[in-house]
Amino acid sequence: MTDHQTTARFSSGPWRRLRSLRVRLIAVFAAVALLTAVSASGIAYWLNRDAVLKRAQDTALNDFRVSLSRNVSNLPLSATCEDLNALASTVASSGLSYDVVVADPALPDCIASSSPAQYTLANVPTALRTAVGKPREITESNQYTYHLYWQRQNLDGRPFVIGGTKVVPTGPTAYMFKSLENERADLNTLGWSLAIATLLALIGSALLAQAASATVLRPVRRLGDAARRLGEGHLDTRLEVEGSDELADLARTFNRTAESLHEQVEELSAREAQSRRFVADMSHELRTPLTAMTAVTDILEDEAQSLDPMIEPAVRLVVSETRRLSDLVENLMEVTRFDAGTAKLVADEVDIADLIMSCIDGRAWYDAVELDAPRGVRAVVDPRRLDVVFANLIGNALKHGGSPVRVRVREDGDSVVVEVSDSGPGIPEDVLPHVFDRFYKADKGRARSEGSGLGLSIAMANAQIHGGTITAANGEVGAVFTLTLPRTPSPAPTADTASGSGSATEESAQ
Repeated sequence: MTDHQTTARFSSGPWRRLRSLRVRLIAVFAAVALLTAVSASGIAYWLNRDAVLKRAQDTALNDFRVSLSRNVSNLPLSATCEDLNALASTVASSGLSYDVVVADPALPDCIASSSPAQYTLANVPTALRTAVGKPREITESNQYTYHLYWQRQNLDGRPFVIGGTKVVPTGPTAYMFKSLENERADLNTLGWSLAIATLLALIGSALLAQAASATVLRPVRRLGDAARRLGEGHLDTRLEVEGSDELADLARTFNRTAESLHEQVEELSAREAQSRRFVADMSHELRTPLTAMTAVTDILEDEAQSLDPMIEPAVRLVVSETRRLSDLVENLMEVTRFDAGTAKLVADEVDIADLIMSCIDGRAWYDAVELDAPRGVRAVVDPRRLDVVFANLIGNALKHGGSPVRVRVREDGDSVVVEVSDSGPGIPEDVLPHVFDRFYKADKGRARSEGSGLGLSIAMANAQIHGGTITAANGEVGAVFTLTLPRTPSPAPTADTASGSGSATEESAQ
């Protein structure tokens, strides 16, 4: 973290998270545009369709009525089939390109047609023929017995408007066939034009949504990037505030929150630093008098047997508590080194079996420990720190699990695994998550008489500085602590490594 403030800028980091939001925004714009365009196009198409068809059919029917009225007066009273054919051809020659079929009840075998090969009375719908031949009552609103009727019909897949009327009560009946092919072609062209317009509207809405989403999501991306940087520990991250809308208010809120968090973290960091300095200074200050006290207690211990039996227990208690206090001070100094990030590895390639044997022999545990460690399992480690780990794990198992303690070494790929198991009752399930917590003791009743609660914490810190870890579990019999180390130390954090751990060589959670 630097002292100067930095401003979060656009980055592609949160792009993946925002992509779905962008897609949803574009989809909403596209759906609205598509619905609007389709609705408008559909309404326009049907309005134009009705107008085009109505204009075409009205023009043809009016011309048919006028032409039929004008030419039927030339029909003789006793018309022949030739006269009816002449009437059909004359009426159809008006120039509007329709064909005419004429039928006369007086000539049942004669069906006159301007195009006999294409149109006959059989092409006229039955419903239309029935309506044309049915007389209507004369009233004030209806002055004619027979009227002109029409119907749209497809003949051989082609659209037609078919109209028909009876000329006089005893006269012929005429039918008109007007093709609507041209109108259908015009409507198809209109439909394609509207479809293209709908597609262009959809594309335009997608581009508009893209531009709108870029405007809306840019501050969101910056906010996400700033939040991620803040979560990574860059507490001086701030957002540029532009405008006065809701997004600007959100940026201001973020800046205020980040500022408040920055101040609180700095205050907590200062307090923690003071606590660390206090512990470190106290440990250093205690170390000198403890050295003198330890020298005196060594002499007292040597002379304990020659002392008065009444004061011998007190002397031995002073010796024991002085050594315990000395161990506590050493552990506290080790913890402060981890917290301050000054703990360093002095690594060397060693045989793990030799290192464990050295730890056991140096503490005279060879009669209580069963070792299954093949030689040749080598790793680059700090022997002093690893000795502390083994001493804590094995000593903890002997004190609270009971002998025999079994130590097994095996290889697992690029790692070395050391399992330390005991013959005790195991670790209670509610205690397992806390065995590496600092100063944690499962039995609160022995908090004054036994270990400091730092041993397993320091063991975990030493494992982590090697790039490894320690896990605690219950086996079939007793507890099992498993140390996993890489053959070559990987970079591992050295500051605050032991901040969440705790138990000691002489203290376990069992």
